[in-house]
Amino acid sequence: MINTNQVTRIAIITLLVIGCIYVLQPFMAAALFAAIFCLFTWPLYYRLWLRLGKRDTLAAVTMTILLLIALILPMAFLATNLVETSDDLFNKIGSNLQSFHLQVPDWISNLPIVGEQIKQSLERATASHEDLMTLLRQYYEPMRTFTLRAVQVVVGGFVQLLLVVFVAFFFYRDGVRISQGLLIIVRRLGGALGLEMLDLSCNTVKGVMLGIFGTALAQAAVALAGFLLAGAPAPVLLACATFFLSVVPVGPPLIWGGASFWLYSQGEPSWALFLALYGLLAISTVDNVLKPILISQSSHLPILLIVFGALGGILTFGFIGIFLGPTLLAVGFTLLLHWLAVQNKKLLEVLE
Repeated sequence: MINTNQVTRIAIITLLVIGCIYVLQPFMAAALFAAIFCLFTWPLYYRLWLRLGKRDTLAAVTMTILLLIALILPMAFLATNLVETSDDLFNKIGSNLQSFHLQVPDWISNLPIVGEQIKQSLERATASHEDLMTLLRQYYEPMRTFTLRAVQVVVGGFVQLLLVVFVAFFFYRDGVRISQGLLIIVRRLGGALGLEMLDLSCNTVKGVMLGIFGTALAQAAVALAGFLLAGAPAPVLLACATFFLSVVPVGPPLIWGGASFWLYSQGEPSWALFLALYGLLAISTVDNVLKPILISQSSHLPILLIVFGALGGILTFGFIGIFLGPTLLAVGFTLLLHWLAVQNKKLLEVLE
């Protein structure tokens, strides 16, 4: 016999959950990223909390101010400058493409043994100069449109980060109570396995965030040194862009490649070549070497998963998806591997 009261309660609870999801859906990405970022920075917050006499609100306010300085100010600087300079930059690139002329620096031809060969190779490239410029002009407008849309994403990302920092304040202040409630729910629903999965998820989040932010910071620092040395325009702006785009494989090369092209168009072929080589050998090497090392400290994740997470995250969540997407995929992948290992262990026990 059907229990009408029980069915009614289940229906009401289901409708309530669906309604809450619809209400919170616009803020879900920001809240999720705030939770992930708070988990990653919780050791820093805890030390700050102890120093401030274990006062939750004061520690949360202080931590929020630090986040504003570390994340919002660079993002605001990047967004405002991109809006102001992106259109002018492409206008200059368009005019440079019309008058571009390849010049072989004298110091290259004076290199011992290989100098003359390099000069001849570059001169042969000059012979097809018109074809090359025609090809570049063909892709100029699509690249311009893509870049302007990327600027819009960055501006939207600034608003998203403001919301993330706002939500993070409450997660810091009430983090202990939230974690206690979460432990009760997980223990009730999943038992020991649920607690193990939760602990594994936390460790994976910390490892992935360390890899992403550590690599981004290192790449930005290395890139800033190269931009300053080569005399690139707005080196701090370019370094900020390198930081936020470091997760995307083509992000940093677009930054230092564009700066290298600008230097060449300004009659600095030597510095343009230096920056191109520096970007290839130094800036990109940081991503290829440091990120796997940092992420592997807590888990062995395929870099392809991080790339798909970054690109899919941008399409799904906007700018903060650059960091949120890889983290979610990494947690899901790690939990899947752990669940398969548990099931395999159970199967072997049954067979024995």
